Amino acid sequence: MKRRDLLKGGALAAATAGVSTLAAPAIAQDRVEIAMVSTWPRDFPGLGTGAQRFAQRISDISDGQLHVEYFAGGERVGPFDSFDEVASGNAQIYHAADYYWKGKHPAWAYFTGVPFGLTYTEANAWIRFGGGQELWDELAGEYGLKNLMCGNTGVQMGGWFRKEMESADDFKGLKMRIPGLGGDVLAKLGASPVSLPGSQIYENLISGAIDATEWVGPWNDAAMKFYEAAKFYYYPGMHEPSAVLAAGINKDFWEGLSNSHKTMIEAAAATENDMMMAEFNANNGASLTKLIDEQGVQLRQFNDDIYDAFGEAADEVFAETVAHSDLARRVHESFLRARTDIGGWQKIADQAYLSQRNRVIGI
Repeated sequence: MKRRDLLKGGALAAATAGVSTLAAPAIAQDRVEIAMVSTWPRDFPGLGTGAQRFAQRISDISDGQLHVEYFAGGERVGPFDSFDEVASGNAQIYHAADYYWKGKHPAWAYFTGVPFGLTYTEANAWIRFGGGQELWDELAGEYGLKNLMCGNTGVQMGGWFRKEMESADDFKGLKMRIPGLGGDVLAKLGASPVSLPGSQIYENLISGAIDATEWVGPWNDAAMKFYEAAKFYYYPGMHEPSAVLAAGINKDFWEGLSNSHKTMIEAAAATENDMMMAEFNANNGASLTKLIDEQGVQLRQFNDDIYDAFGEAADEVFAETVAHSDLARRVHESFLRARTDIGGWQKIADQAYLSQRNRVIGI
């Protein structure tokens, strides 16, 4: 080997040694610590495990540059304190259903689910390509947040009831756990809506503090054992035709991140948005069969008279929501356009196909 080659090799080795010596401390110094809070119990199927999966994926996709410490509901702050914990900057991310915050502004409800609203497919289209994300950014920005879609449960069940619901009058005086604008709809029918975090529903239903509850669907509901207190299980839920779950991020923290770190978090959220919906769809059918066959649950469908009453009450609730503010009006109008345009296409695409497919194969 020539002396010149040896010198080149030595120089390269020295440079490489210098890089390896500096790289580890530099990476360690650049590591971003993230505290993530949620509204869900730890390890709860679907909602809780999805939030935990999202937190882990951020760490994994960034090779540890973004290090997330996850706190389930009640471990760092109460479930419904997650919003203020992140808006204040005490934590950096929350995972929740944004309709929990409708008391702060009614427009928050639209970014989870509203009565007679958008399905999973429709909500994704609206938020990503129909102006929904821009309106969400405007709303969230007023509270020091940046929010992303991060999961979905699909069309939810109508709820668990101790008695059969035969008319709209049966809702009068009913104490039911149901948050969001769906709870406002039932209030118009004379019910008393109650907002409770998931961890408190079972004890309130068993004790009789509430008469009925909605939660999600068969997979989650079976884990909650609501069938021990109420046997009538109604569908479909008008209140949440999909439940968009959110990663709410402190805005100052978000704006301080590099573009690559922002992209990593966005990718992790988008992946979980798909993964959670797939997991619910994979588990709900078999779980419903077990509830009926093994737990004696009686499946019931809300009749047309009840649904018509829901619709009339929803119109009243929407009118009050629009009157709240200019932003609420613009969010509602954008939602209506999406429901008409995207929903109209779904009617002659997915809906028409499924109707014919299921007729032919006998589902």
